[in-house]
Amino acid sequence: MDKEKFYNAVQTVTSGEHVRAGIGTYGEKTVHAVLKNYFEPYSDGHEQKIGGYVADIVGENGIIEIQTAGFDKLRKKLEAFLSVSRVTVVHPIPRKKWIITIDPETGEQGRKRKSPVTGTPYDIFPELYKIKQYLSHENFRLCIVMLDVLEYRRPPEESGLRRGRRRGYVRYDRIPTELAEEVNIGCKADWLYFIPKGLPEEYTSKDFGSLSGVGQKYASFVLHVLTEVGVVERIGKKGNSYLYATLI
Repeated sequence: MDKEKFYNAVQTVTSGEHVRAGIGTYGEKTVHAVLKNYFEPYSDGHEQKIGGYVADIVGENGIIEIQTAGFDKLRKKLEAFLSVSRVTVVHPIPRKKWIITIDPETGEQGRKRKSPVTGTPYDIFPELYKIKQYLSHENFRLCIVMLDVLEYRRPPEESGLRRGRRRGYVRYDRIPTELAEEVNIGCKADWLYFIPKGLPEEYTSKDFGSLSGVGQKYASFVLHVLTEVGVVERIGKKGNSYLYATLI
């Protein structure tokens, strides 16, 4: 993790040379553009065609794909890329988020308010489930980037409101303000990052959810992925609950 390099990437992307008409009007969303510049400052390595698909970055560290959401869209790319190169999937997660509403016509900004939601690296697991068959491939790498961000929201288009947004506002763009943490998964042992301390030798999803802070329902989901990569094994049942053990 290099905070100075990250700051430079933010400055480069949000400077006049990359901005055409203000927030939300970059050629690509700002978080994606910042991370691409952070992992590869030289544009010669950007947007390279490999096996019929365009990779975000191709360089000395192989292929880097920056995926902000929708890992199901990665399947075909991973099928093509993993057979020829090491592939690192980079996924940003907002740790802390401040929300600012804007008027898309005038650009006027409302007051900034802090979201009560705090992101954690565990938030990636719904996306990892979509590509679980590739997680154990010898060429697969994962980098979770925890960011603090300013999230700009605007009123919805006339097509209707989206659920889950304050007063129907929808996300316009996110501007990173700080690089908080990088979680790098390059081998099976690295997945132990997600095993909370204090687990007994045999444990249930309730035990895991309590100690990790993700809750029992979400813990079952996490444990499914960790079982897929060979870090956790389902060893039996305790009443109506499955029992798990950590293998390494």
